[in-house]
Amino acid sequence: MIPDAGRIYLVRDGVPAPRDAVLAKWRQTRFLEEQDLGARGWLLEVMKCVELIGRREFGIDDVYAFEQRLATLYPGNRHVKPKIRQQLQVLRDNGYLEFLGGGRYRLSGA
Repeated sequence: MIPDAGRIYLVRDGVPAPRDAVLAKWRQTRFLEEQDLGARGWLLEVMKCVELIGRREFGIDDVYAFEQRLATLYPGNRHVKPKIRQQLQVLRDNGYLEFLGGGRYRLSGA
């Protein structure tokens, strides 16, 4: 259940990936190693939601549309929207996302 951003392909459709591209992809998500298991789970789930939006640029309301899905996954958390904002900030701080202002985000290097 790893989001596409966390998958690093060495070979795809029989074609070896360029070494530099593989290393860049690995560096982009390396920060996840430093997170404890609970924090990593939230980050991965928010990353999946961002991928499901299907656009490089998106708004926070696009991610809030997954509030019920996340609430189902984490029934003990009664503050899902603030948790989504927090996870977007962590993803921004680690270079996975760029904050454009006004509740808008862009996937970095995507």
